[in-house]
This record gives sequence, C-alpha cells and structure tokens, in this order.
Amino acid sequence: MFRAIKIFLLTICLALPAFATALEAQDDIHALVDALGAGGFSEREAAIKALVASGDPHVGQILQQLGDGQLYVNSEEGGPVLLQGGSDDEPTYSDPITREAVADIDPDYMSKVKINNSLRGVIASAMSTLTLLSPDRSARLSAAQGLLKDSDPSNLELLNSALADEKDAEIKNTMEAARAVMMLKSDVSAEDKKAAIDTIAARGDRNALTILTTAMETAPDDLKAGIEANIAGIKRNLALWDIVQNVWYGLSLGSVLLLAAIGLAITFGVMGVINMAHGEMVMIGAYTTYVVQEHVASNFPELATYSLVIAIPAAFLFTGFVGLVIERMVIRYLYGRPLETLLATWGVSLILQQAVRTIFGPTNREVRNPSWMSGAFELGGLSITWNRMWIIVFSMIVFVTLLLLLKRSAFGLQMRAVTQNRRMASSMGIRTGWVDAFTFALGSGIAGMAGVALSQIDNVSPNLGQSYIIDSFMVVVFGGVGNLWGTLVGALSLGVVNKFLEPFAGAVLGKILVLVLIILFIQKRPRGLFALKGRAVEA
Repeated sequence: MFRAIKIFLLTICLALPAFATALEAQDDIHALVDALGAGGFSEREAAIKALVASGDPHVGQILQQLGDGQLYVNSEEGGPVLLQGGSDDEPTYSDPITREAVADIDPDYMSKVKINNSLRGVIASAMSTLTLLSPDRSARLSAAQGLLKDSDPSNLELLNSALADEKDAEIKNTMEAARAVMMLKSDVSAEDKKAAIDTIAARGDRNALTILTTAMETAPDDLKAGIEANIAGIKRNLALWDIVQNVWYGLSLGSVLLLAAIGLAITFGVMGVINMAHGEMVMIGAYTTYVVQEHVASNFPELATYSLVIAIPAAFLFTGFVGLVIERMVIRYLYGRPLETLLATWGVSLILQQAVRTIFGPTNREVRNPSWMSGAFELGGLSITWNRMWIIVFSMIVFVTLLLLLKRSAFGLQMRAVTQNRRMASSMGIRTGWVDAFTFALGSGIAGMAGVALSQIDNVSPNLGQSYIIDSFMVVVFGGVGNLWGTLVGALSLGVVNKFLEPFAGAVLGKILVLVLIILFIQKRPRGLFALKGRAVEA
C-alpha cells in the first residue's frame, strides 16, 4: 500500500513541471489573443504576427475567428478578447481557445475586434503560413503559393524551417521561389540577393518576370545589369512559349473542327449532298449528352463520373438513327440535285432546332465536366486544360477508327467503290441506295459524338450546330472532298491559322481572312489539298 502511494506521489511530482509549463504556455497564448483587442490596426497586425510566431496549435482557429468577425472586447475597459456566439438579441461569450463560457458579460459594452482589408491580407498570409507543415500535400502547395504571392519577409524564418523538411519537388521549388522574393525585400547581402535573383529567373514564367521588373526599381546599381539580362532572357523564352501555346490552341480548335467536319466529309464525298442539317446532328448529340447525364445522376449516381463515356455510344446511335430517317424520308429523292438538297436540309435544320426548343426550351443547358476532365496542368511553359486534351485524344481515336472502318471492312470497301464510280459499283451488285443511307447515318452518328465533345467546351443550346457548319464546310472543301486525311490536315491547319490570326485581326476578321485564303486556294486547286475522284467529278 505504501509503495503504491509513493509511486502516485512520485508521478504527481514529475507531472507538476509539465503541467506548470502547459499553464504558462496557455497564459502566453491568452496574452497574445488579448493583444488583438488593444491599439489600432498597426498594433493588431503586430499581434497577429506574434501569434503566428508562437507556433501554438490554436492560432489557426483564432485567426479564423478574427477574420469571421467573431472576436469581441470590452470597448470601455479593454480586458480579455472573447468569442461571441448565440443570437444577435441574446449573445453569449466564451474563451476563444478553450470555448468555456464566460458569465456576467454585458453585451452593450462589447464591440467587435475590427479589421480592414490590409489586415485581411495579413490574416490570409498567416493562414497560408500555418499550413506549410500540413501533412496534406495540396494544403502545403497552396500555402507555398500564398507565400509566393504575399512574400512577407517576416515569414522567412518559418519558411526556412519548412523548406528543410519538405520532400516534394514542386512544393520545394515554390517555397524556394517565395524565399528568394522575401530575400529581395530583406536587408541581406548583395551576394544573397544575386542568388535570389538567379533562383527567380530560373523559373522563367510570367510571375518571375513581374517579380524581377518590380525588383529592378529598388535594386542596387551593381545588380541592375544582371536583372536586366534575366528579364530579357525570360521575355525571349516567353515569346517562344507563346508561339507553342498558340500552336496548341490551334490544334485544340482543329480537333473540334475535325470532329464536326469528319462526318460531313463522308456524306459529302460519297453522296454529293450539301447537308445544311449537319450542325443540328452535332446539337442533338450535345442534348443527348445532357439527357444521359441527368438520367445517370438521378438513377445511378454512383456512375455519374462515367456519364460522359456512356453518352458517346448513346449519341452515336441516336443521331445515326435520326440521320437514317432524314435520308430515307427526304434526301434519297434529291440525289443529283445539290441545290435542292441544300434547301431541303436547311429546312430540316430549322425543324430540328424548333423541336429542341419545344422539348428543352430556348435557354442553355448545363453539361457538367467529370472530374477527370476538369482543371489544367503545366507542361513546360504550356498551360493545358484536361478537357481540351481529352477532346484531342478523342478526335484522334474517332479518326483512326473511321479510317480502319473504311480500309478494313466490307462496308468501307463498298463506300469507297460508290465514291469512286457509282455506276460501276452498282453493276457489281452493290446496293448503292443502302450504302448512301448507312453512310449518311454514319456521318450523322459521328456528328453526334462531336456534340458530346463540344458539350464540354461550349454552351448546349439549339444554336450550337450553327457555330460549326460553315467551318466544317471550309475544312471539307480545303482538305479535299471525301478524303479523311485531307479533312485531318485541313482541320488542324485551319485551327492553327485561326489562332495565329486572331491576336492581330480579331476573331471575326480572322475568319474572313481564312475564308478569303481558302477561296484563293480553291482557284488553284479546285479539288482541295488531297483530290479524290467522286460522284461530283465524274464525267
């Protein structure tokens, strides 16, 4: 019994110093919190920085309370800073750290600890600093980026300690850049500032250019030459990346034009039909995507991420069926009369637009991007959005699949035979009428899949197809009627040319210039880039 008592007393004796230390630390943090209610905005800023420097685990919640306007102090007597809760009519007050209720507080004498926009920036910077050591990678990266933007030299010591423990390469590079910017604003040696300038210049991006341009104003004379050389180098590097970025944007636009035009190239090449309703097939594909997404979200929410994948075959089958109906009911009676097919399909396009307005209404419909198509990533100096990248991949898959269908299947062989010599193909037993029907259905189905892709980058509205029909015809005529390789080259070429003309001529004038260039080109090569014998050129 006596031995147990001795052990108990010894344990208490050993715990007392730690307990006393904890109480002392709690008193210190309370003193720092109470300092938030004293003085003006400049004193409040100093108190915030002192809180951050304390390293107390409660600092984050205190700064959040301050930013949310929940901290109050007695406006006449000062005293402790308290956390206000309850309602406006019956407020309650508690300790901001322990959340223990504090009684006998008269609300009439309590006033909010006020902050201004400058202090909000200080709080945001402090919150970023506190997450530098978070186990969550995204939180640390966000904190590092916040420090790079704010670059307050007072955070330099904390940043140095975080840098020593950081293992992730991307976060470490961001921290090193933030550290370099802080050093430029600090009173360090010229050698340290030169090293900081080199670190910033190594990033080579627009932020680095802005930082160095700003530093140029206050830099010592012996560092200005080096800063100017780095600025010139970054500008040359950015100019090259701007060209590459425009090429990427052009390829992205070209992939969209390819998806919109590839179905038209098939129907125009095989059937000689000027299909003005082709844009409406794209529009129907986009609305099919909307319907599928809504149905999946309502009935199978666990498959919502894959609704876009489900919409691809659905759009292909539905728009292909619509195209088959149009061919059987309208177009098959007008072969050999291209002007009449133009007028008839234009009328069909108006009917389809009005039908969609009646069913879905005239307003835009939202098609949500799945998580794997959202956001962007950096590749060198390129900014690449995931939705555009996946559209390029999708358009290439569609192109290769269609190419294999035409080259390796019996149906593709019949299509090519009808394209090259309809009469001879008919005499060999090929049912040219059904080839025309299923070719039109195939072209419409591909247009529907184009609508699935376009729903991710454009508004889904009854007028969606009208935005692409003219460009699709330009691609087909420029590349060569009925030639898939010509359609690919034509779409990508026109996309790149458009993106390089837009900065100088504007979007509208740029399209006009492209149209003029195509007209001049057709004067020299009437059959386009890749000529192919088809019905329209048969003797």
